[in-house]
Amino acid sequence: MSAAKADANKDIEKLSFEEALAQLEKIVGQLESGEAPLETSIELYERGTALKAYCEARLKAAEAKVEKITLSASGEPAGTAPLDID
Repeated sequence: MSAAKADANKDIEKLSFEEALAQLEKIVGQLESGEAPLETSIELYERGTALKAYCEARLKAAEAKVEKITLSASGEPAGTAPLDID
């Protein structure tokens, strides 16, 4: 990616997960319509790839923070353990 395109995608880091996902969904819709000119499609694809990577990183960070509460025999919270997502 060129420096200009890299700079254009720096704003992604300022987006919330929901904003980034909404932009990604819009880009997918534009690409699926097939109505964008080739150069625009390439730019949309590159931005979509950057948004996808950002969303995946945010999800991975959230997964790392998610913990399940373990309960003692009396039903009181006894501590936390990493969430087993498998």
